[in-house]
Amino acid sequence: MKLPVFKAPVFKAPAHHTGVTSRVGTWLGITFGLCFVTGLISHGVQHDWVWPTRPVDLYRVTQGVHVISGVASIPLLLAKLWSVYPKLFERPLVKSVPHALERGSIFVLIAASFFELVTGLFNAAQNYPWSFYFPTVHYAVAWIVIGALLVHVAVKIPLIRRTLEPVSEERTILSRRAFLRTTALTTGVAVVATAGVTVPWLRKISVLAWRSDGDLPVNRTAQAANVVVPRDWRLKAGAKSYSLAELRAMPQTTVDLPIACVEGWSQNATWTGVRVSELVSGGDVRVESLEEDGLYRATTLPSEFAEDPLTLLALRLNGEELSLDHGFPCRLIAPNRPGVLQTKWVTSLEVL
Repeated sequence: MKLPVFKAPVFKAPAHHTGVTSRVGTWLGITFGLCFVTGLISHGVQHDWVWPTRPVDLYRVTQGVHVISGVASIPLLLAKLWSVYPKLFERPLVKSVPHALERGSIFVLIAASFFELVTGLFNAAQNYPWSFYFPTVHYAVAWIVIGALLVHVAVKIPLIRRTLEPVSEERTILSRRAFLRTTALTTGVAVVATAGVTVPWLRKISVLAWRSDGDLPVNRTAQAANVVVPRDWRLKAGAKSYSLAELRAMPQTTVDLPIACVEGWSQNATWTGVRVSELVSGGDVRVESLEEDGLYRATTLPSEFAEDPLTLLALRLNGEELSLDHGFPCRLIAPNRPGVLQTKWVTSLEVL
């Protein structure tokens, strides 16, 4: 009895043409590259990389690009996979050891890419249905993605060069262009639908962007942080200490600075308070919070930020006394810093 011979199906749809795959792959490489570089910046800024105080919106821009390029990568990745899925039916499955390694690297690339994009999307929505610590795992898997991507591009670059050449005489070229246009349009819609978290003038049309409608968002409430402000609260600043009344009696400075969160959202606000440089000076400053637990209950403010005239121990937000959720009795606000490093419920400033 003869066994049936497997016959691979024939895929003639224009979307499966190698030229389409190469073009979508090129777009995906650009968005992945932007996402990776800006992600490295975000990780580095939170882990003692040298980072300037100016321009004050720089972190806001880089983190916005990180989230937006990640969102753009989702429809591009789906389009790329749709374009190449017929290769699953190629026989033999493995032609040689190098071919097996190539297929294995593609599997790693796809799995790691989906992990990064899906968990990143959940992070932007501040939803964490997992037990691992997101920043550490997200950062580690990003290196796996970029490594697998570089291997994939190195293997495929001769094919990419050939297939990117124009072939206008082919009958299916218009259909291929239609698929590419649809992919580009879908990507653009996804970007516009979410970019309002970073780009203020897009907020009214970014239907999927979480926004505050004028109020400054709060990622971590005082209740979630188990913060209770004692009645006899005093700020310890070096060898001195200050009551809230004494801080209010000091010369006050008002600045307009954005809060830029690692989840991608950012918003301008007007802050009023005492310059940190008028309280402590002479080096890096350790800023501690009333929050007893949490990875960011204490942060280090580099000396260039501590001495910057825009860096405040803020007492008021948009003309009103700070609410408890926004950091009452006082909070740190500095230019060009991630929101997680803008410590709330400050209880001490110590020069290191």
